[in-house]
Amino acid sequence: MSLLPKTPKEFTQTEYWDSFFQERGEKSFEWYGEYPELCGHLHKYIKPKDEVLNVGCGNSKLCMDLYDVGYKNITNIDTSQLVINQMIAKNKTVRPDLKFLQADASDMHQFGDGFFSAIIDKGTLDAIYVDGAEGADAFVKKYWSEMDRVLRVGGRYLIISLLEKHIIQGLLKRFANNNNWMFRVVRCVEAEEKTAADSCKKSTLPVFMVIATKFQKLPTQVLEVCMAGDKMIRMNSPEEISETVLGVQKAALVCNGLNRSNIADMDEVAIDLFDPSRNDVPRYTIHILDQKPSRENGKYAAFIVPQGRETEWLFSTPQGRKKLLVSAKHNRLAIVSMHRGQIYKSWDDVKDELSASVRNFSPSGLKTNQIPFLSLGSDVGARETIFQGKSDLSGGYIVEEVKGPDNKIFRRLIFLSNQFVIQSEALVKTVKGKDEKQIDKVVEPTYLACQHHLFMTLGVNFLKAMGGTKSKKNTSCAVIGLGGGGLCTFMHRILKDVNITAVDIDPSMLTIATDYFGLVQDNRLKVVIDDGIKFLKNAVKIGQSFKAILFDVDSKDSTVGMSCPPVQFLEKDVLDTVKSCIRENGIFILNLVCRDEKLRDTVLADLRKTFTSVVSYKLDEDVNEILYCQNFEYDAKKWSEGMEKSAEYINELLKKEKNYSEVVDIQEFLEQLKV
Repeated sequence: MSLLPKTPKEFTQTEYWDSFFQERGEKSFEWYGEYPELCGHLHKYIKPKDEVLNVGCGNSKLCMDLYDVGYKNITNIDTSQLVINQMIAKNKTVRPDLKFLQADASDMHQFGDGFFSAIIDKGTLDAIYVDGAEGADAFVKKYWSEMDRVLRVGGRYLIISLLEKHIIQGLLKRFANNNNWMFRVVRCVEAEEKTAADSCKKSTLPVFMVIATKFQKLPTQVLEVCMAGDKMIRMNSPEEISETVLGVQKAALVCNGLNRSNIADMDEVAIDLFDPSRNDVPRYTIHILDQKPSRENGKYAAFIVPQGRETEWLFSTPQGRKKLLVSAKHNRLAIVSMHRGQIYKSWDDVKDELSASVRNFSPSGLKTNQIPFLSLGSDVGARETIFQGKSDLSGGYIVEEVKGPDNKIFRRLIFLSNQFVIQSEALVKTVKGKDEKQIDKVVEPTYLACQHHLFMTLGVNFLKAMGGTKSKKNTSCAVIGLGGGGLCTFMHRILKDVNITAVDIDPSMLTIATDYFGLVQDNRLKVVIDDGIKFLKNAVKIGQSFKAILFDVDSKDSTVGMSCPPVQFLEKDVLDTVKSCIRENGIFILNLVCRDEKLRDTVLADLRKTFTSVVSYKLDEDVNEILYCQNFEYDAKKWSEGMEKSAEYINELLKKEKNYSEVVDIQEFLEQLKV
């Protein structure tokens, strides 16, 4: 016979529990942990002098353990007379003052108003409050009404539960929507770990204790949670508590799933870990990946990404992390990234802090001492925030400096809404000041943080290579999207015969580019603060044209599978405007970042409808695709010849600047070029 009911409603029936306890006999049945795992919480909220009611006691040892450590005033009730008789017989000699009564929690007429100063419900609410069961809502309503009646002011109602969605919402509606109760939820981690150990699992469902303290009237609503450690976190609303509990439950389900199965054929799993004392921003983000099990590989390892390196392709993209998984030679890898605004003292501190969470994500059958921690060294890395601000259009941002390979210093612009993406990056060099003592920092103008900037520059120079700029006047170029100014600064330095007009809708970007990323305006480079689309449409109206128009604009809409440019920049009227602006011999260069293949196909089809020639170059190990569009028809041979000449010219210029032997791999570039 099964020890679990056939239907959920049987949990509320006395006959079921009589049968249940008769089958178990003398063996106790513990819901959600025993006294050793729960005592740390229980002793905080129940004092030895309290009059305690234990609702739905069953044959649990909890009341006996409490009695043995000094809690002598405990009354235990249960609907099953069978189990009450068992418990009386077991305790009448050794615990003569421990009371057991057959009683219904929804009708406790045996007890007067305010009779108890503490009430314990260990698993009983979960048993009787079955979601969707007929009569369950009405029964629980009567139970809570009776509980409220027999509990005195200042008393505490303790519920140990899994807090399924309907239960936490029911508790919050009853006890957290007025100022008569202080409502607190704590996670019973020790109880979870004991259950997991007993069942030989690495993880189990989270166990919670709700503490509802009764008052006549509080001056304000008091809602608190503690999901780890000892510090209570104040919540602003019942909804926040519900969301917090749901988040913990979802994480536990993920851990259970990871424990049971290999996810090599699935996408990676990403989980944020928060410091219990500040739940506004994550402290760590962990990406968990699997590959097909191999005897040659280790089973499981954790890889800690040093601060400042988390934005690199290897760590910031799914493709990069898969490559790291393979090279790390483990069947499962947990890749850990650290967040800004947090303090990480040392490698050992980070390892200690992560050890419990990393264990939760391990596959089944793995001993905890078999989890190695990997990294690029034994240094957690460092970041220095040199400026923090807020843009009306882009939200909060920071300018930070990090030390990279070979002790090089990189300055980065990061939007806080997307912390794992570098918006702009510059290489910073230190030089002696005028007095020989002061050390100044200067931005290297030819440093290329983004490879796509090189190939956009190459496209501008393509006009010259094909003889499209016979006029002695400089080539006029419009760059839509300034950002930190990296593309404009690079082109300004390399292409001396190009006049650049950069357009950005956000005035903050001009300030950032000028103050922190070395952008200098002069007679060949000017910045216009305007909507890029409006700027181009106005140019058509006044008869202004450009030999080259470049789109390098990020999208703020994360719901679309295209992060560059925003979809409105590729609408038909905008493309027609661009076509008019570049006229017959100009070029339109688009930086496309699109993960949606159907959307990419649509973009390419629209470009082909608008422009006579469309050429694509997909960057290796990146999602960027550079599209070169013209109103003039070239065959594949002419495109290749022109691009080869342009690449050779750019390489020669960069050799003079930085002694590069070759920046553009011309052979690879031409092989990947698609007309």
